[in-house]
Amino acid sequence: MAIRDTYARQSLGKNLSGLVAKSKVLMVGAGGIGCELLKNLVLMNFGEIHVVDLDTIDLSNLNRQFLFRNEHIKQSKAIVAQKVASRFNPSVVIKAYHGNIKDSQFSKAWFRQFDIVFNALDNMDARRYVNTVCIALDIPLVESGTTGFRGQASVIKKGITPCYDCTERETPKSFPVCTIRSTPSQPIHCIVWAKSYLFTEIFGEGSDDVKELDYEADENDKDELDDIKKETAALQKIRKSIGTDSFAELLFQKVFTSDIETLGSIKERWSKQRPAPQPLDYQGLNADKSKSGAEEASQDQKTWTVKECFAVLQDSIRRLTDRAVSKKESLDFDKDDEDTLDFVAAAANLRSYIFGIDPKSKFDIKQMAGNIIPAIATTNAIIAGACVLQAFKVLSQEYKQAKQLAMFQSTDRMMLSHFEGPNPKCQTCSVLRTSAMIKKEATLQDLVSALQSTLGYEDLSLLANSQVLFETDDEDFEDMLPKTLIELELTSFITVQTDGKEDLVLTIEEASDADMNPVSLTSITIPDKKPEAPLAIEQPNGHTNGQSNGTSHRKRAASGDLPARPAVRVKTNDDAVIIDDEPVAVDDGPIVID
Repeated sequence: MAIRDTYARQSLGKNLSGLVAKSKVLMVGAGGIGCELLKNLVLMNFGEIHVVDLDTIDLSNLNRQFLFRNEHIKQSKAIVAQKVASRFNPSVVIKAYHGNIKDSQFSKAWFRQFDIVFNALDNMDARRYVNTVCIALDIPLVESGTTGFRGQASVIKKGITPCYDCTERETPKSFPVCTIRSTPSQPIHCIVWAKSYLFTEIFGEGSDDVKELDYEADENDKDELDDIKKETAALQKIRKSIGTDSFAELLFQKVFTSDIETLGSIKERWSKQRPAPQPLDYQGLNADKSKSGAEEASQDQKTWTVKECFAVLQDSIRRLTDRAVSKKESLDFDKDDEDTLDFVAAAANLRSYIFGIDPKSKFDIKQMAGNIIPAIATTNAIIAGACVLQAFKVLSQEYKQAKQLAMFQSTDRMMLSHFEGPNPKCQTCSVLRTSAMIKKEATLQDLVSALQSTLGYEDLSLLANSQVLFETDDEDFEDMLPKTLIELELTSFITVQTDGKEDLVLTIEEASDADMNPVSLTSITIPDKKPEAPLAIEQPNGHTNGQSNGTSHRKRAASGDLPARPAVRVKTNDDAVIIDDEPVAVDDGPIVID
């Protein structure tokens, strides 16, 4: 027996160490928490570990994601993590997947093989999806997240603990387009304008689908939205001149001179408290050649003057133009891409000067534009350790002992609280569920017929991804019925509604039995009472593991992961905990510190 195995049995006891060694677990996310968690799982001798992550390694990851080095930049996080962590304990089987956990390759049958799923994710959508799958398949989930000095780890078990959706999460922050365009009052407004509007319209794929921009307006804003559409059309016209000698001047004159003059002419909008914006003079700034754009761009801690911003903007436009012309494709904003960051920083600061807003350094703008959540390696390490402790409780089937763990910056210890039961109004874990086994050729008509014959439905509606797929007696949906479920990409979850209320959620799984019907439903009894929408419960700011998307979509800690501060603290005293190093029998059982 290896020394590591002996120590594991001494620490955990024969039974638990055996369960750990035989376990097969899934870890979703190989970033800040994921690197620490994978190391823990490997060193604690978990038998087989599967790692899924869509991201590649950025330079900014290296200060805390210790499995990665310079030579790994641009490579898959999951694959590199698997190769590096395997050296820690070659006896552990690690399988890596570079992909989105929502991809079809990760089917429900694939999920069923795992004893535990660990979420080490940094975005709400993926977390909610994994939560839903684990609830549907009754797989224990260990959820975690960190932000700076704060963090949390909790167990999600169907019917026993609250799930991720049992409390409403804060809606991701977005900014009204009218505010961003016409009345910015904070540096973030100018930064969002430069990154999510100007950059995407000139070098990207357009700003219509950027989540940071809210195009929904009331009746009074319709005229202004029409103006925005006209401005966007004008920018698209300027975009066609990329590569010409006049491109930089046309762009500057449009967004920093003529547009500002138009806004300033609306006298009723401005007052002593909100002075009118001041347009910039391209010819005057261009005549001053004393500033070097490349040199100023390297001064990332410095707050640039207007002339320095102009020099950096001109230099970044030249670099981005060369890339756009040579690649003949749109560009994406990336906080680690100096060309895109210089453009956004310079344009945002010029706009700040125009509207009398305090400018920011390039360093500060990088944090705000990249939505970088402060990440502390030690917090990730502590939470990753807590995740493994939670896993021990899960493997031992001691769910009532699996407390909710939380860290706060203002305290010097981990805060523990007992779980309450699931929210009875949660539409994820408290709604009725059943499985639908389908053949590849199964159609939407086959599913509707199965629901009507097996479960007794007459009038019903089917929804998936918030889209209505079918409604009884509605001719508009008849052309959908002959299409296969796979063709319609309905291979995950489908909601059944009657009278506008949610009755049932179907978990779609592909079957291989050639003799079965196209659709086979597990028979269940449909109750009269349906769960209502979950109550809105006030939550502190949520947590991620400190990673960033590297895209124009804002990353934020709005996931609402941190529970309310518990009233009960861990019992402590001033005496040291003394562990005797003398040899002991390996079957004495686990040491429990509570």
